[in-house]
Amino acid sequence: MADQYQYNTNEEKIVKDSHTKEIDLINRDPKLINEDVIKVEFEDVIAEPDSTHSLDGVWKLSYTTFTVSKYWCYRILSAIFGIPMALLWGFLFACISFCHIWAVVPCIKSCLIESQCISRIYSLCIQTFCDPFFEALGKIFSSVKVALRKETR
Repeated sequence: MADQYQYNTNEEKIVKDSHTKEIDLINRDPKLINEDVIKVEFEDVIAEPDSTHSLDGVWKLSYTTFTVSKYWCYRILSAIFGIPMALLWGFLFACISFCHIWAVVPCIKSCLIESQCISRIYSLCIQTFCDPFFEALGKIFSSVKVALRKETR
């Protein structure tokens, strides 16, 4: 919360809005969440063994066709479905955040408060009933001596 406000030399409050921050158009995966998932190149999908090769022109054209079609198909799909999917994911994560903030955390806090109460009652019962019983058993068996003898035949 303290990061939202900055003070300039005139002591005027400047509010930073996290919804209008500038985004990096070059590095679009700064946290590398798709590092090992989406890197599919032509060589990862199509490969010819040394004993079987197609014509060089076919191989070059196949490479170009694969690369260009993957590029434009992604562009077209993201242009058509990108904004609706962003809306859907934004709505989903907003609902998850809402449930977490307004239901899950209060429920967990309530359970912790109740469990502390139950823990105190349980501890009191143990101290009242079990501790004296086991202390008495300890005093009874403290006078028992065990001796081991090796018998020879």
